[in-house]
Amino acid sequence: MKKHHNHQKRSRRGDAPRSGRAEAPAPYVPKPPVTYGKPTMILEDASRQTFEFKGGAWTPFDRSIAECRQDCLVKEMPQKINSMTRYEVRFPLPAA
Repeated sequence: MKKHHNHQKRSRRGDAPRSGRAEAPAPYVPKPPVTYGKPTMILEDASRQTFEFKGGAWTPFDRSIAECRQDCLVKEMPQKINSMTRYEVRFPLPAA
């Protein structure tokens, strides 16, 4: 007898009745919209140090890119500057 490769055996595990009742999901509450300010260019070197362009020079920046990603809008730019990665960071504006 030849076996057909398109036929599969049915599993009986899923046919068993479930015990208990399913809880209703929590109601969906949308997050309030966040508005972001103007973009700031930040550079990150191989040792994860960050720099900001201020007053015509690259000065050390107080936050890392990982910290910025928690509450800011971070976009990695395709161009590299002196083998450093360039990021466009937008900080959230205070709620009015």
